[in-house]
Amino acid sequence: MERTCLLLLLLSTLVYCSLGQGGDFSLPASLSVSPDRSQFFEYESVFLSCEVQGNSAGWRVVRNTLRGNLSECNTDWGEQQGSSCIVSLMPSDSGVYWCESGSGEHSNAVNITVHAFLSVSPDRSQFFKYESVSLSCEVQGNSAGWILKRYTVSGERSDCGGNWGKQQGSSCNVSLTPSHSGKYWCESGSGEHSNAVNITVHAGAVILESPALPVTERDSVTLSCRYQGTLSNLTADFYKDGSLIRTETTGEMTIPAVSKSDEGLYKCTNSEGESPESWMTVTVPAPIPSPAVLVLSMSLPRLLCSLLVGSPYLLVTIILMVKGCRSRTQGENLIRKD
Repeated sequence: MERTCLLLLLLSTLVYCSLGQGGDFSLPASLSVSPDRSQFFEYESVFLSCEVQGNSAGWRVVRNTLRGNLSECNTDWGEQQGSSCIVSLMPSDSGVYWCESGSGEHSNAVNITVHAFLSVSPDRSQFFKYESVSLSCEVQGNSAGWILKRYTVSGERSDCGGNWGKQQGSSCNVSLTPSHSGKYWCESGSGEHSNAVNITVHAGAVILESPALPVTERDSVTLSCRYQGTLSNLTADFYKDGSLIRTETTGEMTIPAVSKSDEGLYKCTNSEGESPESWMTVTVPAPIPSPAVLVLSMSLPRLLCSLLVGSPYLLVTIILMVKGCRSRTQGENLIRKD
């Protein structure tokens, strides 16, 4: 009975594949997205892979952006790796993506949307009072209706242009005081949100210059212990999560290639005082799946289709083996009855 069921499974799978009822099995290729989602923030990375039944040579990732720009990976966007593409996303990357062969065959299409992103200039999370910062809502398409908002450490929630900041389009310029310390983000009239950034305005003599925006793994990052009263460099101690990690005579600490383990809460001290603490976020680029992972990620019907449709000889061999086993079993049963 088990062998009969196996035979039926193989035959039904072959019919299932030949009829093209398995999702995109009627298509010669499938575009996979890692991480598997359609919405991203700016500066995130995505891995787009053309899963092709047979030889993937000549297949490439193509897109048509919301601005109507039709182009291939590795032209003015993305990094081509075989039939795959790694993209560090910006709002202009929003659009439709698919795989295409040299002969014009197409895969399924995937919509990718890159949402608004709050940028900070200069890119740091700590400031002295009376310094200025420019906060901009980078929005795909029309930025009308996007407003810079904040929630201060004192519990005040308000919009730029009210009793703080100068609104200029979707940007806000702020002359900082300690009361401006808090969380900032962009928000649309329909309630969409960007990423959030924490800003600390320090009334003391020392701040830590560290990135307000996430840094990407393997990037070089420099943290500076800055003293307001002089331009000269001072020896500084740098702390992560409360523990001393390094002493630098230049007042700067460089991490040549940051990793996820470098993410944490940093501060510094020098002869003039101690800075507040700030969190540094490290993002990891989209991983490149190995061939084994790509195979395991396929559904059972898709995997069977690839094997059966791609290898008719294997199909015939399996069927003959099953029939042979059944005949042998039936013969043994007859001998036992005699």
